[in-house]
Amino acid sequence: MEKIKIFTDSASDITYENEKSLDIEMVNFNIAMGDRSYVSRIDFNNEEFYKLMAGYDGIPTTSQVTAFEFQEMYEKFYKEGYTDLIGILINSEGSATYENSLMAYKLFIEEHPEAEGKFRVHSIDSRSYTGAYGYAVIEAAKMVRDGKNVDEIVAFAKDWVDHCVIYFVPYTLKYASKSGRIPSAAAFVGDKLGIKPIMRIYDHVISTALTVRGEKRVVKKIAEKTMADIEKGTPYMIVYGDNTEVRDQMAEEMTRLLGYAPVDFYQIGAAIAANAGPTVTGVIFKEK
Repeated sequence: MEKIKIFTDSASDITYENEKSLDIEMVNFNIAMGDRSYVSRIDFNNEEFYKLMAGYDGIPTTSQVTAFEFQEMYEKFYKEGYTDLIGILINSEGSATYENSLMAYKLFIEEHPEAEGKFRVHSIDSRSYTGAYGYAVIEAAKMVRDGKNVDEIVAFAKDWVDHCVIYFVPYTLKYASKSGRIPSAAAFVGDKLGIKPIMRIYDHVISTALTVRGEKRVVKKIAEKTMADIEKGTPYMIVYGDNTEVRDQMAEEMTRLLGYAPVDFYQIGAAIAANAGPTVTGVIFKEK
């Protein structure tokens, strides 16, 4: 009989409530700010991290989850009698975390050859960030709760990440340019002229879908772009940072255009805010 555990990393931006109520195992990224190091979700919540960012002149940096950390987790759940772990993890192009989860399983089996075929780890590269795979994590955990089998859960998660797109705007380009997400020259010119890039995240790639001049037009343009690409009738989510007013505007505009409300909201945590800045808005959806 299958005994299944869902795990993810803290860049999935699922809430603490969902993590606990759905029994999801979380591996947390380390965040460095100068000579100080923090553990995301442990040493601060999102609002506390935004305040730390505001008081720090530099750019926070994140560290990958190591193979050793994954191996420790596998040992724990193997001893507890689990047969299958399903991990949905951060974009492998942006972090070595996914590859480390694979390496850890290989090392685990080398140390426990008797576990081969009896204890399986299904690591899934989300190829994206934040709620784009956070949603798959939550739905997968609900499927475990409802008694679905491993094959069904893995198939759902892979299908979702294969078709999930994010359109979002970082309101300041300081962090994105420093982290290499946007060329620094383009970011400098954009900030000076009040031009905001609408970024598209899909299949490992972060690209500029279009640009919009002025913050007041951001919500409308994201909603219009989403409406052109979304599979109508499928769930969508709002991603946001430290501005709940913009979050609500985004939800209202999407609800008006689509005729139904978002299924969830994802507030970016430290791992995402370190690269995009604390103020963002966007939509996560399933593409046609």
